[in-house]
Amino acid sequence: MSDQDYYKLTPDTVLDAIESIGIELDGSMLTLNSYENRVYRVIDVDGKKLVAKFYRPNRWSDEEILEEHQFSQELADAEIPVVPPLKLVNDETIMRWNNFRFSLFDCHGGRAPELDDEDHLMWLGRYMARIHNIGAIKKFEHRPTIDCQSFGYDSLTFLSDSPYIPDSLKPAYEAIAKHVLDASQEVFDRHQNVEHIRLHCDCHPGNILWTDDGPHIVDLDDSRNGPAIQDIWMLLGGDAETMNHRLDLILEGYEEFRDFDSLELALIEPLRSLRMIHYSAWLARRWEDPSFQHHFPWFAEQKYWEGQILGLKEQLSAINEPPVKKIVSGNY
Repeated sequence: MSDQDYYKLTPDTVLDAIESIGIELDGSMLTLNSYENRVYRVIDVDGKKLVAKFYRPNRWSDEEILEEHQFSQELADAEIPVVPPLKLVNDETIMRWNNFRFSLFDCHGGRAPELDDEDHLMWLGRYMARIHNIGAIKKFEHRPTIDCQSFGYDSLTFLSDSPYIPDSLKPAYEAIAKHVLDASQEVFDRHQNVEHIRLHCDCHPGNILWTDDGPHIVDLDDSRNGPAIQDIWMLLGGDAETMNHRLDLILEGYEEFRDFDSLELALIEPLRSLRMIHYSAWLARRWEDPSFQHHFPWFAEQKYWEGQILGLKEQLSAINEPPVKKIVSGNY
């Protein structure tokens, strides 16, 4: 299936696909906030709400998607609050309709965690530790590892070969991105003994839903192997004082269930830098998708790239500074 066919995924196609596996729907459909895949909320005739995810073609192989599904089910089996895919025809979790691949999930609501609430932060730490205990049992065999090559250098090469960086800014962007990646690689090289486990890998607050019963994660679509800190640093935010405070509380909760290697703290700024470059390349790779041009119009503006150059300069300084402190264990 071509990307153009995927962009033309229609409501009728979505409903027909789901009904083809024997689920009768009431005909209503709500498009949910997702850019990489197409995600919809539908309701069956008994009033049960379901989430249907239609996978973008040529991104993950069936084996890679199934590894994500198996990881979700392992977490659910360990009574860790997640939303695993439903087992459908012949207990399979990936269905097909006219070359589209899709999965169904129970619909769970919630709100974003309150990152200024100390109880929420400690709860998130305990929650992440439980996820990582399962993630550490084995590694993904088919899914990749987050590293400087795939997230960084490959992304920079794609951006350099694309038409999206303005000519007047291209030399400056390429130069600072290369400096940042080289500095990040040096940090990774010094910490190559850090354990890599299965991760959520895109654990920003929008992928954590909070209810009165606590947090549950959604959308493990970006799962990869990597260091545990990857699932923690995006929950910190703010200036150094705020980051240190939040980190201290998250890790206090985390270490109730799992030891944390404080050497991983040095990877925070390199990982943040990789995400910045990878994000720009992601937008460039998807720019022909009309939904991206609608939702991210600023990507085509010079101001965006000026901001990226400035941000990467700040990252280069941050990489060379001492890492945030882990107060609870007395390290750093």
